[in-house]
Amino acid sequence: MMTLPLLPENPADLIVACHKGRQVTCATFLRDVAELAQGLPADRPLLNLCQDRYLFAVGLFAAISRGILSLLPNAVTRETMNALQEREPNLLCLTDQAEAPFGLPLLHLAVDAGAATEILATPQIPAEQVVACVFTSGSTGLPQAHIKNFGTLVSISEMEAERLWSVTGAPCTVLGTVPFQHMYGLESTVLLTLLGSGVLFDRRPFYPADVADALAAMPMPRLLVTTPFHLRTLLDAQIELPPVTAILSATAPLARELAAEVEQRMGAPVLEIYGSTETGQIASRQVMRSEAWELFMGISITQNDGRFYASGGPLPQPQVLGDVLELLDERRFHLLGRGADMINIAGKRNSLAFLNNVILRLPGVRDAVFCLPAEGDSSRLAVFVVAPGVSAQSILQGLRDYVDPVFLPRPIVFVDQLARNATGKITAATVQELIDTHLRGKS
Repeated sequence: MMTLPLLPENPADLIVACHKGRQVTCATFLRDVAELAQGLPADRPLLNLCQDRYLFAVGLFAAISRGILSLLPNAVTRETMNALQEREPNLLCLTDQAEAPFGLPLLHLAVDAGAATEILATPQIPAEQVVACVFTSGSTGLPQAHIKNFGTLVSISEMEAERLWSVTGAPCTVLGTVPFQHMYGLESTVLLTLLGSGVLFDRRPFYPADVADALAAMPMPRLLVTTPFHLRTLLDAQIELPPVTAILSATAPLARELAAEVEQRMGAPVLEIYGSTETGQIASRQVMRSEAWELFMGISITQNDGRFYASGGPLPQPQVLGDVLELLDERRFHLLGRGADMINIAGKRNSLAFLNNVILRLPGVRDAVFCLPAEGDSSRLAVFVVAPGVSAQSILQGLRDYVDPVFLPRPIVFVDQLARNATGKITAATVQELIDTHLRGKS
């Protein structure tokens, strides 16, 4: 049986995290993990709802060392919690808050602020050990559960680190605006740091001023892990930001125009990650250098019967992708759109993601989402738009410069705001609610 160390073999005094203004060494992190692991019941799956990124990491790695499955839901709602309890009736909620949601069985987590001086023996973990159950975001339907083993997470973290640190020149302190229970945030703000030689930063800021404050508190070099929606909000705030070494984006396509503005304003390269909850991260690109994505080492993509499959590397078996690609060679591809986003109107094909990118570039448009209220070639697209002071005619005129007339939306519905989840996505349920509220019964 192949085993892997819980953490890379590091010196005891190596800084692996920043927590509440103090630097955390490898020895201290392993001590915090070991102390929590001793108190975890071995037969109860752990629902890790810690809001502090460092405490979340301590809980995750303690569960791994104890052989316990961590449940990482994409939302904390009564419906989600009821579904998890049906799946795992004996689950235990680990939280750094005073209470667990909806009366769940609670284990409160706090750590000793003192530093450890001696490093404990690093636990050895079977590569095939199942360690986490993660869920899709719900942007294309109901959230689906996916199981991850330790070896897969280690391999993905090492591949991401190799790709990112080659751009930044050295491992970075990592700040994320995204939730770490979601696959992207888990990989790029927790596992990248602890398994890929970066430095974990405990805060998860949301508002632009909080992002600026957090960056100022971080040692250089700095990596900002975020989303296109958060980047647009950050730029619109027009505040001065401390320097960063690089910016990483995912969860939605990043428009080239937005990437160019970010690089100009923040003076750092913008990278994008390609992957999914099902596969984990498998490719990246530096947006302003190339439109093509480059696969991580060992990963390959093949096409069969109109579907695309990723295999190799840490993937235990070929995994069907939900996207439509153009394969350029063995290592590179273009992303044409999500399979669920591809639409056919009057015999012409397009992608909802492409249309969303186009409308978000128009002057005065703060947010927008296209949808196809009814299926079929005779259907007309609709769009919900947040654009105070902008007329429907102006939006149509702007769209005509980029899209075929059959894809012009009828109607254009102006709304005060669009509800996005913590990763910056608009879920399928939210789009359906907008359709039911604004379009049902209207021609």
